[in-house]
Amino acid sequence: MSLRDKALDASTRAYSPYSTAKVGAAIETTDGKVYQGCNIENASYGGTVCAERVAIWKAVSDGHMKLKRIYVYTKDGWPPCGLCLQVISEFADPSLEITLGNETGVETTKKFKEFLPHAFTPEHLD
Repeated sequence: MSLRDKALDASTRAYSPYSTAKVGAAIETTDGKVYQGCNIENASYGGTVCAERVAIWKAVSDGHMKLKRIYVYTKDGWPPCGLCLQVISEFADPSLEITLGNETGVETTKKFKEFLPHAFTPEHLD
């Protein structure tokens, strides 16, 4: 199953009663493991978690700290939000590829550094 297929599959499990947006993400770690995530909303809004972060946290909680590729699926091909980009910066190289896909199959792939060229990373704390 491709990353797109896994992201699309994850989007079907989204819990989004407030926005009705169904977002799915699939990430591949540098050691070849693939994790899926969907957005999970909460009535308090601040408790809402994006699909990208769900997938990343699942990977990290299994001990996989380095990301290789990310695929984000939404109906309209939305990019990751700023908070998700910040989380990605913790576990990814600037050359990591992020692919955005929409319901018609259009895909856009860019390097992480194109989304967040001046990321605040752990190296800033050294």
